[in-house]
Amino acid sequence: MVILIKVIYLILSLSLLVFLHEMGHYITARWFKIRVDKFYLFFDFLFPLPNVLKFSIFKKQVGDTEWGLGWFPMGGYVQINGMIDESMDKETMAQPEQPWEFRSKPAWQRLIVMLGGIIVNAILGILIFSGIMYKWGDMYLPTANVKYGIYADSLAQQMNLKTGDKILSVDHEQVENFNFIAAQIIFNNAHSIQIIRDSQKMDIEIPKGMIGKLSKNKNEGFMDYRRKFVVGDVAAGSGAAKAGLQPLDRIISINDSNMQFFDEVKPFLKNFKNKTIDVGILRNGNVLKKQVYVSESGAMGVMLNDTLDLKFSMKHYSMLGSVPAGYHKSLDIMSNYLKGLNQLFKSLFGKSELKASENVGGFISMGKMMPAEWGDWYGFWTLTGILSLVLAFMNLLPIPALDGGHAVFCLYEMITQRKPSPKVLEYAQYVGMAILLALMVYANGNDVYRHFFK
Repeated sequence: MVILIKVIYLILSLSLLVFLHEMGHYITARWFKIRVDKFYLFFDFLFPLPNVLKFSIFKKQVGDTEWGLGWFPMGGYVQINGMIDESMDKETMAQPEQPWEFRSKPAWQRLIVMLGGIIVNAILGILIFSGIMYKWGDMYLPTANVKYGIYADSLAQQMNLKTGDKILSVDHEQVENFNFIAAQIIFNNAHSIQIIRDSQKMDIEIPKGMIGKLSKNKNEGFMDYRRKFVVGDVAAGSGAAKAGLQPLDRIISINDSNMQFFDEVKPFLKNFKNKTIDVGILRNGNVLKKQVYVSESGAMGVMLNDTLDLKFSMKHYSMLGSVPAGYHKSLDIMSNYLKGLNQLFKSLFGKSELKASENVGGFISMGKMMPAEWGDWYGFWTLTGILSLVLAFMNLLPIPALDGGHAVFCLYEMITQRKPSPKVLEYAQYVGMAILLALMVYANGNDVYRHFFK
């Protein structure tokens, strides 16, 4: 069921992004009175082979444009009359130039048409994050407010961190948001972490190879903020519910062993699956004892209240104030994305521990990032906003067959006043499609290998 939910979310997200991206090209083309022969969500051929398995699930002719739904769910396209694109329509290009064709328009107009999809995706990303700021606000735990220190999992322990350490900075640079510590370490290729341990300030050197491990494991097994075990909610019918546990109860002991932190209780419960344990709780200043049944999965049936002991930062935005907040959020996301690409590029020369084989993925990787529960629209819109910004950046790259590649030819013409020949454009498109096919195979091949063979 979880896999199905993730797949549905991924299809919804990509469908929205692809449709609006292509709509950016369509609207700008029609604005300059350029005929658009096709508008397809998903490809009606085996991309990037325009003449292989060519059929559509649905299509309808409206005016000059055929609107359709393709069978190959890896993108979409608009076929602009008089242009060499994914469809490789060379028949039209062999005919005399017509006033409604793309090739007959001034280079500056063609440049705007090529950038139309990129602009839409960039604006969409900002609007999505503005909407998130307006509806949900921006809540995070400042690193300075992690008063109980961290819970050091296996990777953190390999970095010589210990449970209870308080993080001060990474490479002597403060990290405002606790959840961004791992990203700061990875994207900046950090060398040290500054902490407080047992009231003493210490400088912890990050061992060689740890950044690669941290990136490879997608932060799993790294660290979390330490929190007291305060009950937030009780699942109906669970052992906790039958024992009478209530929201705001504090767990202080189990089987007469002093145990207050969640990271202490969780592994302890796994030793008592399908058994009843004595739980000491603090309620309204009174100490109570409850007998609680532990399920087969090693859980009592409670959710944590994270916000009682730890002071989270919460910012609410008006509709007007959410726009600049969404803009700055988008800039932060793209900054981290570019830092990650920079580290991958440096890895080619042995100057970074990140590896493309472990960090580049395709549709399986995107699907894994999607929320596991239906109705988690915050998670869905956050990931959709990120993908929209990434899609805008990737399409801006000057690779033939991408929007950025077409834009380069328009800029070349505007500067030199010379139009590239149709043969040059045709061969460039072939090269670009070959590059895209290789990247697609590599990214999705990495996914398959990691998912099924590692």
